[in-house]
Amino acid sequence: MAHSAQNAFAPPVRFDHAGRDAEPVIDARNIGVTFKVEHGTVDAVKDISFQLYRGETIAIVGESGSGKSVTARTIMGLLSKRAKVSPAASVAFDGKNILKFSKDARRALRGNRISMIFQEPMSSLNPLYTVGSQIVEAIRIHSRMSRSQAEARALDLLRQVHIPQAEARLKQYPHQLSGGQRQRVMIAMALANDPDVLLADEPTTALDVTVQAQILNLIRDLQKERGMAVVLITHDLTIVRKFADYVYVMQHGAMCEHNATEEIFARPRHPYTKKLLSSEPHGVAPPLPDGSDILLSATGVRVSFMMRHGGFFKPDLRELVAVDSLGLTLRRHETLGLVGESGSGKTTFGQSLLRLNEPTSAEIRFDGERIDGRTRAQMRPLRARMQIVFQDPFSSLNPRMTIGQIIEEGLIVNGIGHSKAERLERVRDALEAAGMPGNILSRFPHEFSGGQRQRIAIARAVALEPEFILLDEPTSALDLSVQAQIIELLRKLQAERGLSYLFISHDLKVVRALCHRVIVMQHGQIVEQGPVEEVLSNPKTEYTQRLVKAAFEIA
Repeated sequence: MAHSAQNAFAPPVRFDHAGRDAEPVIDARNIGVTFKVEHGTVDAVKDISFQLYRGETIAIVGESGSGKSVTARTIMGLLSKRAKVSPAASVAFDGKNILKFSKDARRALRGNRISMIFQEPMSSLNPLYTVGSQIVEAIRIHSRMSRSQAEARALDLLRQVHIPQAEARLKQYPHQLSGGQRQRVMIAMALANDPDVLLADEPTTALDVTVQAQILNLIRDLQKERGMAVVLITHDLTIVRKFADYVYVMQHGAMCEHNATEEIFARPRHPYTKKLLSSEPHGVAPPLPDGSDILLSATGVRVSFMMRHGGFFKPDLRELVAVDSLGLTLRRHETLGLVGESGSGKTTFGQSLLRLNEPTSAEIRFDGERIDGRTRAQMRPLRARMQIVFQDPFSSLNPRMTIGQIIEEGLIVNGIGHSKAERLERVRDALEAAGMPGNILSRFPHEFSGGQRQRIAIARAVALEPEFILLDEPTSALDLSVQAQIIELLRKLQAERGLSYLFISHDLKVVRALCHRVIVMQHGQIVEQGPVEEVLSNPKTEYTQRLVKAAFEIA
């Protein structure tokens, strides 16, 4: 019964199809995908149908693990060998079922008529080849151009996607570009052959709000120029509302609901859609207790690196100032936000306060004591009291260690707990405080979702009972509903344990919900600071105004 009720919200054909005279450019029906795993099979996608018309954008939304990307990869023909597509599935592209095409025919279509931008540009670009040679290759596979014509086209594409100094960038390698620039290169490659359909899988997840707005506007402008149809896979509802014409909502591999964008946002019908729309970060930080004393203070923090320019034999070393004479104060129980675009020096500044990188000059006090001149050995007694949660929990958790070992390791290093039994008790308490069951100690990081891994990273920090935690973009890669849970968790831990947080983020919605005060950074300097509500409601500098506009309006 539940199934048929659900289908009322998600019939196989769109609600607006009767009013259209043209055929859809893609008409996908009954897509089901199962994966072989150790002990059987997993139904990743269950009986999904959708239609995409020329010149429009449809959004597929849902949490990670809901089957969005698997659906896109099925259309592209990029599923792994372990995947099996159900025999009933069909994907009509220009009236032909492309699931029945030969491998060569699929390859000719892919990157030419149907293109995809992947979520993680660093792993999708080949680190061994220059950016230019990778774009040239994408062009020449599908069109009979000479190398020099393809190079001219590559340069033109980089200019279209607004990469500064495009000519110089062609000769650079992926690691020499910032995240936003790499993402633009991916878009340039996807657009190289004027595709009819562009599948954009979380194209802006890891980008700053201002870059995000630029990239989405860019896709929209190119779409208007070329009449291209776009499938936008995302969990960011601000983007969906602004850019999509029609929305499909997925959960656990099934389609919950679909409708025109306005209709979905104004009148969501499925309980899951309602939950998704209500999980935007909200609320504000509770007022600080009276007389909260200062836990951490810093003045004159300067961090610089020597960068090599010029040739190999005549290197020209220049100083790059990442953090330029900054200061801050943080009280007990307080959450201080540190915002700015990538490359603004937020993380470098935050890490130098914990002495994880060596400031060129600084005066840093923790609980009244100077810590800026201390050696590593002298810092060790303080390590349990100051902890860090990194942006990407997967790379910060050792894949060869179990969850129990990962969390216990900090306790052993800092001499906390008299016996193994006592340490394990603490490990379980920390996991439960972070909203994870205590019976996962023998499992490994790869067995958990992104949100669960982030909770494990928080549990690892909390197990040492610190007074101060540096949170470096802890929610940037998470879905909205998971993000809301992590924010609640951080609030709860702060209330129970009197923690102080330095919260580095480029998501101003999360900052508004969690922080008491905020510092805005640009190019290694502080451009504005003050109480959160004041700075975000009434930004004084043009840069902060731009950040706020991009975060809350995506104009």
